[in-house]
Amino acid sequence: MHATDLKAIAEASRKETSPAEKDTAARMAALMHHMFLYDRGNQLRVIEETGLSMTQCKVLLELGGLGHAAEAWQVSDLAELFGVSVPSMSRGVDALVKAKLATRVEDPHDRRVRRVKITAKGKSLVATLVTVRLSGIESFVATLSAAQRRKLDAAVDALLDREDLVQTYEHLKGSDRS
Repeated sequence: MHATDLKAIAEASRKETSPAEKDTAARMAALMHHMFLYDRGNQLRVIEETGLSMTQCKVLLELGGLGHAAEAWQVSDLAELFGVSVPSMSRGVDALVKAKLATRVEDPHDRRVRRVKITAKGKSLVATLVTVRLSGIESFVATLSAAQRRKLDAAVDALLDREDLVQTYEHLKGSDRS
C-alpha cells in the first residue's frame, strides 16, 4: 500500500484500530499539528525552501543517519521503506544527485549495483533541517510548566525502549548544534 492510497489507509484504520488507540492517535495528531505550526511553520517553510519533495526530504534524512543509518542504500530499498515505486524513487534520487545532495556509488560487493549515499552538502542540509526542527520543539518545551515537562519526559521515556526511537534520540542528543 502506498501512502497516497488514502481510501486503503482509512479502511485499514477502521479495521485495525480500537477506540482507545484512535483517541491516543488523535491526541498525538493534535500535538504534532501544534508542533509543526508552533514556530510559525518554520520546519515546513525550510522544507519548502529546499525545493525538494517530502519524499526526497525523508530520503535525505534517512541517508543522513536519522533513520536506519545504512551507509548507502539501493534505490529499491528506499522505495520499499517509503512506500513508493522504484521508478518514482529513482527520479527522486536523480534530483538529489543533480542537486549534489546525494551521489550514486558502486556497491563494494557487487560492481553492477549502484547505491545512494549522502554528500557533505546533503549532510549540511540535514543538519539545518534537524536544527530548525529541534529549535521549534525546544521553544515549545520552554512554554511548558515543570509538571507538564515531567509528564512529557515520563511519556517519552516510556517509549525509548524501542530501538528505532532510541537510535534517533542518541543521534540527536550527541549532535553538535551550536
